[in-house]
Amino acid sequence: MQIDFWFTMGSTYSYLSVMRLRERAGDITFRWRPFHLLIILQEMNHVPFADKPAKMAYMWRDVARRAEMYGIPAKLPAPYPAKQSIVANLVALAGMQEGWGMDFVRAAYRNWFQRGEETGSEPNLSHSLREVGQDPARVLALAESAAMRSLLVQETEEAKRLGIFGSPTFAVGRELFWGDDRLDDAIAWARSHRGA
Repeated sequence: MQIDFWFTMGSTYSYLSVMRLRERAGDITFRWRPFHLLIILQEMNHVPFADKPAKMAYMWRDVARRAEMYGIPAKLPAPYPAKQSIVANLVALAGMQEGWGMDFVRAAYRNWFQRGEETGSEPNLSHSLREVGQDPARVLALAESAAMRSLLVQETEEAKRLGIFGSPTFAVGRELFWGDDRLDDAIAWARSHRGA
């Protein structure tokens, strides 16, 4: 059974999913799919927190509560919005192609939410890449390549085609489950519709 885990590296709630997917997997395979959500949000004229102080305050409190509930460390608020999230998405996508992407994403989120290093920027990028045994200069050149940028556009277009409008989103076939709090629902659906 496979669930597509669609996420963008600038998403705060995705931290909660990223840090617990390994333990939740069991008989489920998660396919990690970085995409650039900001493009979709801009097309919808909906960037949810950046200019909405009350909503942002609630979001940070909600993430803190949920992190505490899951036993995930978090030093909040973290730097937000992530101004270079596209770079983090490109690096994550390159990592998925080469097999170290999941470890990078976990490291980048830990460095963002536990050390206060904004994702997609320095020193987060170099710290996270070195943590997973990658050379930052090599990876950043690969991430900025035309091929990787084209792949990120393709993945973002695929997310849009599926009707994805937020991160994280869990896709079981064409069934979408939006939000970290829908992870268990996605798993239950995948199990109950096995082979459907």
